[in-house]
Formats: sequence, C-alpha cells, structure tokens
Amino acid sequence: MSASQTSDVPTLLVKIFGKDRPGITAGLFDTLAAYSVDVVDIEQVVTRGRIVLCALVTKPAGGSEGELRATVHSWAESLKLQAEILSGTGDNRPRGSGRSHVTVLGHPLTAESTAAIAARITATGGNIDRIFRLAKYPVTAVEFAVSGVETEPLRTALATAASHIGVDVAVVSAGLHRRAQRLVVMDVDSTLIQDEVIELFAAHAGCEAEVAEVTERAMRGELDFEQSLHARVALLAGLDASVVDKVRAEVQLTPGARTLIRTLKRLGYQVGVVSGGFTQVTDDLRERLGLDFASANTLEIVDGKLTGRVTGEIVDRAGKARLLRRFAAEADVPLSQTVAIGDGANDLDMLNAAGLGVAFNAKPVVREAAHTAVNVPFLDAVLYLLGITREEIEAADLA
Repeated sequence: MSASQTSDVPTLLVKIFGKDRPGITAGLFDTLAAYSVDVVDIEQVVTRGRIVLCALVTKPAGGSEGELRATVHSWAESLKLQAEILSGTGDNRPRGSGRSHVTVLGHPLTAESTAAIAARITATGGNIDRIFRLAKYPVTAVEFAVSGVETEPLRTALATAASHIGVDVAVVSAGLHRRAQRLVVMDVDSTLIQDEVIELFAAHAGCEAEVAEVTERAMRGELDFEQSLHARVALLAGLDASVVDKVRAEVQLTPGARTLIRTLKRLGYQVGVVSGGFTQVTDDLRERLGLDFASANTLEIVDGKLTGRVTGEIVDRAGKARLLRRFAAEADVPLSQTVAIGDGANDLDMLNAAGLGVAFNAKPVVREAAHTAVNVPFLDAVLYLLGITREEIEAADLA
C-alpha cells in the first residue's frame, strides 16, 4: 500500500513496552494476523533490556476493532507487558525537506549538552525524527536524524552551540552519498601520529630550540611553510642517516589510528596520508598500516648523512589539496566522496576540497573553516561521522 493509498485510511498505533525477551515481535504480529490488518510502519528499540515496539496498522474490517484491542491487551498481559492502542488516520507525517544527520560526540555526553543541542535544532526550524546511539566508548556518540531545515544553516547553528557546551557536533546532509565516501586522506603529524617528525629529528641533532624558534616565526607569519621547512631541515645537516630508523621507532600513533584504518579498509575504503614531514617516516607508516597512498617531503641523504636539504616536490598547503585530488583520481573516486582529516592551517585547502573535511584536535581557525571538528583524542571517532557504529567496528575486527 503506497503513501497516497494510506493517507486517509483509518489506522491503529499499537505500542508494546516492557521487559524484552525472545519472540515478542513475532507474537505481536501473530496476534494481529488474525484480523487481516496491513502493516504501515514498524519501529522497535531495546534499551537496557526494555523493549518499545510500535506497529502502525490498518484498522480491521467488519467492526472487529474492539476485539483486536482486547486480544492484544490479553496477549501483552500474558507476557507481563503493557499495551497502548491509539486510533488515527493515515501514515506518520512525512519528513520535511532538508534532511541531515547530526552526530554528537561527548566525553561524557551530559543531559545538559543533549538538551542544548536539541533546543538549537528546534530553534532553526528543524524536527528530530529519530535518535540512536552509535557508540558508548571510548566516547558516547549519538545521531539525530533531522528534517525541516537545510544542512548548511543547521551546521552553522550547531557549530556555535557545540563550542559553548563542550561537545563535538558534525552535520552532514542525508543521502546515499554518505556511505559512498570511499577515500579517506589524512595529515600525519599530530593527526595520524602524536608527534611532530621534524622535532624528533631535531632532538637527535641537538637543535630542538632552533627548530622551535623557526616554527614560532612561521606561526607569526614571518615565514611561509616552504621557507620554514627549508630553514628547519638545514639545521639537520650532517646528521647520520642511521637516525632515520631511530625516529621511526619513536613515532607514536594517535589512539584509535589503527582501528580507524583497519575498519575503513575492511569496509572497502582506500586510505592515504599526506604530510609536510618526510617520506622516510611516511613510507614506513604506509607499509606498517597497509595504506593505499602516501606522499611527503624527502630528506636528501648523501654518503650516509643528511645534507640539510629536501628533494622533489614540496608538500605544502596547496600541495596537500593537489595530492588529495591526485589520490581521488587514481582511486577512481569523485572528490565529493572523499574525506580529509587534519589539524593545522596547512591542511585547510585539503579539508575544503574534500567532500567532508574533519578538523581533528585542531587550531580554532581550522575548526571554524572545516565542515566538522572532532576534539576527543581518539582518531577512530571519525568513523561515527560516517554513520559507522561501534558494533560495526567490532564486527570488522572479527572478520
């Protein structure tokens, strides 16, 4: 029966709730089957062992509604369940235009913050059609299905609210394209790994203070990325090439990095990294983590020593966006179906070029410019923004 066919048809909303046990759903519909009703809609939720089962069905023919009500109540009582039956007309109201998924991450997620998000959705003219939990650890992640307001104004309103109440909120438009995002490209330093690779090299060269000073000048805008890269690498001149293996051993992955990559790969995604760091580290990460793509700057080594120079194409802010496009073309994935993750200003072009740009524990200017932000210290939280649940992640681990 189509939506137009049920618009004026008398219907009954049958609601069953109580302690969950096997066979409740089958039992309810076995009971309803005796009255030859049609099923218009079904919704079932089980929370901490308590079931709420709603069935929207057509009214029975021949004036047997009273008998149906009595039979359903009797069946429910036999299982120590409660039943509520409401009369009405037609299907559930259609969802409004402008449909979005709103993912909220909390560590923890408080009632106060949830109330604030829900109130802001209402204030924008949106309606919450459905809420369900994506994960309970290492963060609590819930998703709101919202209609009645376009995605961009909803994202703007919730980003402002999130910054005040201490949760992460991601808003993406609903549709099949969400699960079709099949290429994820991320920054390395302070994103995939917890370290800044140039600082690890500098520690072995004994020039941490000098490297930090150049970095500070770049942050003040006195040097662009390429100038600061050359200035910092020059301080490594004469360092023995054997230090590369030591730096590789010192690199610490961000919590959740392995889970993120392993889950994406098992779900059929391709994964790459782009870095203003060095191929001497990213090539090792590519092999260890099974990455599909990797690109970075290359430290020049001559006669077993670092020369203090880099070779080849410089990977800077514009270069990262260029590489995202290159990877997407090689992967045969439209740019609209890519996800980029980064933390710094030199990631902004890449984040804006991707179908979904995620600022991960980023500077304020990056958080404001990206499509969404994740401020919890677990990289696999990005999976929830793609609608992937913790149960799916665990299932992928067992596959």
